[in-house]
Amino acid sequence: MSSTINRTSTKSIDQTCEDLHAAVSNHEFGVLTVHDLAQTMANKGVEFEGQCRIFEVCNPHQAKKVLEANPEISTALPCRISVYTEHGEVKLSTISPSLMLGMFGAENIKSVADEVEETLTAIMDEAVQ
Repeated sequence: MSSTINRTSTKSIDQTCEDLHAAVSNHEFGVLTVHDLAQTMANKGVEFEGQCRIFEVCNPHQAKKVLEANPEISTALPCRISVYTEHGEVKLSTISPSLMLGMFGAENIKSVADEVEETLTAIMDEAVQ
């Protein structure tokens, strides 16, 4: 099993990000914030040629289940979906929630992690269509 879930978009990065935002809402998650790393670096005087935007997304009902099971998992929340350019392509990537929760030995909430992973995959698939 891969540690990340990856997709490639044929759309522009702006359109992919717009569609990702909509897909997040369609799946009852929310976008907490979007980090534009190229802009952040430029503001600090660091030149970065590519583009990378990180969406922090969350479903509060799922987060509650995870936090009640093990508050230490808060260090891995919220979920992140990265949209970036690489070799002229727009790509989306997220860390596998199942594998991430496995780092905490959280077998009691494996079903939650699997459900979140399924939803994040569906969100990314919708965004690239």
